[in-house]
Amino acid sequence: MPDWLVLVLAMLGACAVVVVVTVLRHKRAPEDEDPNETPDVIEYMTMWIGVVYAIVLGLAIAGVWEARNSAQDHVQSEAQALHEISERVRVYPTDVRDRIRGDVNAYVSYVVDHEWKTMSHDEHVTDRGGQLLEKVRQDVTDYRPKNDFEAQAYQPLLDQMTAADQARNARADSTGPTMPPVVWWGLLTGALITIGMVFALQIRRTRRELILAGLFSATIAFMLFLIWDFDAPFSRGIAVTAEPFVNLFPGVHG
Repeated sequence: MPDWLVLVLAMLGACAVVVVVTVLRHKRAPEDEDPNETPDVIEYMTMWIGVVYAIVLGLAIAGVWEARNSAQDHVQSEAQALHEISERVRVYPTDVRDRIRGDVNAYVSYVVDHEWKTMSHDEHVTDRGGQLLEKVRQDVTDYRPKNDFEAQAYQPLLDQMTAADQARNARADSTGPTMPPVVWWGLLTGALITIGMVFALQIRRTRRELILAGLFSATIAFMLFLIWDFDAPFSRGIAVTAEPFVNLFPGVHG
């Protein structure tokens, strides 16, 4: 099911729940019940709970958004480091240069065409990707420079190899959900309490109030959907893509 359809159904469902509960409550309410007699303390508690829950939602969205941006940065760093390796080996002999570039291209091609699908579906990187990167490391570290010019390029190549390896490890750590289950329980429980307090205010007086209550619930559903969508940076609708690899290595895509 597309993510946009999940969002629409969640928002419609939240509105429907508010409308149905409000209508049923209105029909079962005593004839002498006066909505204007809502205690002031309930209104104060509703406002206080809404403010606190809004702060919690804001912090949750900021956290998952930062995690997504970090995952994108890891991908960019890995692609850039591999690109630097591919370019800096131009000072090496032709056979060594071609071997290193070929292994770099093989690794990038595998990441884009195969490993990315595994990350999206299973939320982990593959052993094969690690083996291909290790082959690049061996190519870079095992070569012995034959002159000062090659020696000057050797250490920067090792640094870029280290950067690529670190970025891959960071990417591997970013494939799963970033929000702990206990936080999700808190967000969902807070949503139920916040929406439930709306009914404590006896929202049944006018159609306008009913619409506002429905929109309020739909907004909470939308915010929870955003948190869920950003929670797994590589797996859901607004996911991190392999675009940095494709941009820097256009010849290996597909």
